Amino acid sequence: MQGRLTTLDTLAEIPQSTLSGVARVLVHAGKLNAKTADALVKSATERKSSFVSALIAAGSVSAADLAHTLSGALALPLLDLSTIEAERLPRNVIDNKLVNQYQVVVLGKRGNRLFIGGADPTDQEAVERIKFATQLSPEWVIVEYDKLAKLLAATGTSASDAIESLAEGDFDFDVTDETAEQESAETVAEVEDAPVVRFLQKMLIDAINARASDLHFEPYEYNYRVRFRVDGELREITQPPIAIKDKLASRIKVISRLDIAEKRVPQDGRMKLKFGNRAIDFRVSTLPTLFGEKIVIRILDPSSAKLGIDALGYEKIEKDRLLKAIQRPYGMILVTGPTGSGKTVSLYTCLNLLNQPGVNISTVEDPAEINLPGINQVNVNDKAGLNFAVALKAFLRQDPDIIMVGEIRDLETADIAIKAAQTGHLVMSTLHTNDAPTTLTRLLNMGVMPFNIASSVLLITAQRLARRLCETCKSPVEYPREALKRAGFTDTDLDGNWKPYKAVGCSACNNGYKGRVGIYQVMPISEEVQRLILANGSALDLAQQAAKEGVRDLRQSGLAKVRAGATTLEEVISVTNE
Repeated sequence: MQGRLTTLDTLAEIPQSTLSGVARVLVHAGKLNAKTADALVKSATERKSSFVSALIAAGSVSAADLAHTLSGALALPLLDLSTIEAERLPRNVIDNKLVNQYQVVVLGKRGNRLFIGGADPTDQEAVERIKFATQLSPEWVIVEYDKLAKLLAATGTSASDAIESLAEGDFDFDVTDETAEQESAETVAEVEDAPVVRFLQKMLIDAINARASDLHFEPYEYNYRVRFRVDGELREITQPPIAIKDKLASRIKVISRLDIAEKRVPQDGRMKLKFGNRAIDFRVSTLPTLFGEKIVIRILDPSSAKLGIDALGYEKIEKDRLLKAIQRPYGMILVTGPTGSGKTVSLYTCLNLLNQPGVNISTVEDPAEINLPGINQVNVNDKAGLNFAVALKAFLRQDPDIIMVGEIRDLETADIAIKAAQTGHLVMSTLHTNDAPTTLTRLLNMGVMPFNIASSVLLITAQRLARRLCETCKSPVEYPREALKRAGFTDTDLDGNWKPYKAVGCSACNNGYKGRVGIYQVMPISEEVQRLILANGSALDLAQQAAKEGVRDLRQSGLAKVRAGATTLEEVISVTNE
């Protein structure tokens, strides 16, 4: 532009490095460190996607921060696309394929100058291609990446065009022949629509790179959004055209071996994504909503089952109690907590510790999330009549040493599991309760007799997952002493030489957090607790007795993580009760 530095002139003033374009600008501006930028560049190159899309998907820099940084560094104007009416924009100036390939929007034309809005003004290839195609001189206007994506979807381009530019790669879904044979040629052709296939592949790969645990595909009346759950927190990634929702749902159903014709009831399935020598499993759940099927895909990471007990975040006394319990020849160990609190990983870690050639281990799950070599795993199949109770009865006829039940949901399953624990087997299972003492009253409410609970249960672990502070950017913070005491700290705790930390945020983390840390309440069933159970003691009585025996509740365990600098006070308060 006249009176301004061109993109190339401005970039020439920025110190050279192995990076280029947007990456180099962000490193120079202190928004990214060189190592993170280099990793994102390589990731984008391998997936044949743009650096900006990889950057936003990883959450390293927000779309707004990126736009403001580029505008200041390159001396280019910044435009808020939310103030623009899509209907008033020029149409058919640039071919739709170019628009979507380079993710740009035509804002206006003056003389021989064409003003184009984009999130990557360093893309000289886009400028040259547009210049050749229009015989006009393109000039950049910086716009925010997320608002640009919404505008492109609203400018009347087809669903296929709007996602045509998404990454391609050498990825292949594990689909059985019999699944394809069930569908007509017309249906298969529809769900094999190339842009939809590439869009799904890109979302899955971006989720893996962002360390996400779940992907949410959510249809609404006027829009369709995709969200990732990273470190326990949901964040919006993109809003693809709403027109693709049915094709995308059908594609996911086919590769998950689900019935694509059934849209009225929820369905559950699995799929596998292969690339190179690596294969990752996904668990798929569909749910009919007012405006289409919501689909949640959970990423099943086999490495999480092999972390080792030290990586889970148990304090020494809690770890010793757990290890002592799992070494017992018989009895029951229960792990409790809400969905997504890491119960399955805790159980798998214990099973890996016990998995020896001379031990017969069997599990029944709904479904088996991760394959464990050397362990006999069974999936629940309600349609075929194979539920937890039926599988448990079969296990007991196969000479097991250790049994793992995915979840105790009813009295029949509870009774069989307890009888197994009383007859020479070590039984592990999960329950959905708030803490360890209420687990015992939950079993009583199911109808399990008190003497059966007292004689079989060895230990109960309640757990939560809190976001772990980023070691790179966390910073000490001061709180009033009274506020810390209200949170649960004692005067003895506060007299120590330590300071709590706060989340800051940097290019290496997600708003100041990176990863998660476990918070545990590990309660052995002592003789005094057994007496209370037999006397029909309340959950409050059991909690008070456990506290006398040195069992910390979830809040106290979380505060210990705050003192250790592993997480923040706000995070502990949000995941635990006083």
